[in-house]
Amino acid sequence: MARVICIANNKGGVGKTNVAVNLPVFLAALGKKVLLVDFDHQANATISLGINPKDLPLSIYHVLMGQVGPRAIVQKTAFLRYEILPSSQDLAGAEVELVNLKDREFKLKQVLEKISKDYDFVIIDSPPSLGLLTINALCAANEVLIPVQCEYLAVEGFGQLLETVDLIRNNLEQDLKITGVLLTMYNKRNRLSREVTEEIRKKFPGYIFETKIPRSIKLAEAPKFRKTIFDYAPVSKACLAYRELAEEIIRLEKEELPNSATCFGGPQNFPPRNSA
Repeated sequence: MARVICIANNKGGVGKTNVAVNLPVFLAALGKKVLLVDFDHQANATISLGINPKDLPLSIYHVLMGQVGPRAIVQKTAFLRYEILPSSQDLAGAEVELVNLKDREFKLKQVLEKISKDYDFVIIDSPPSLGLLTINALCAANEVLIPVQCEYLAVEGFGQLLETVDLIRNNLEQDLKITGVLLTMYNKRNRLSREVTEEIRKKFPGYIFETKIPRSIKLAEAPKFRKTIFDYAPVSKACLAYRELAEEIIRLEKEELPNSATCFGGPQNFPPRNSA
């Protein structure tokens, strides 16, 4: 059974799409087959993987509306074992179209039930809001990973998301657990980053990933060039952090990790790529 992880935060600018795009690269390198679901109409995850949404006749919107099955729109990425259900601007209207439908909160879940068995991980990049699309993303998942920027206002903002997770558990009877809170844009030399980290640890003990994603110009630049952090800066601290995050997420499942020396042999042979 696939682990379906929704990357969610109702606040924008916390590195959510960066996590959604880069984490699968390293999960795939560890031998896991991964599907990324771009569930944001801005299609930033799709674009970051070098796919132009305007060139696609079909996207996740058409699947959600029942016009086509999910396998019809699956796109390969440059990496072996890493595929994507791309998004497009069409998804912007889905929230209005879904509102009067029966089981409207479960449309994405129904889609993923048709395809998730083909994968070890399904990663959902959700919109930066708590609207119906985000509710769909959370209901489709069995886990939620919450990226939080190391700033006080970001900390204040994600309490509402946790309340929404509780409502989904209780009112919609979904077995949704929190994988963890991921600190992003972290600078260990910055006092604010350290203080925010400590505050979050006190508020949510046991939920904080050991891995922290550092503040990185390379990480911010990579999407501009339609590249993952591995493609753009394979020896950067940010690239190393995503490798460590993938290992940590797999350890949470108590799986035995492959030997790091074999998996992470260097930029030349890691991660495995699809042939051109």
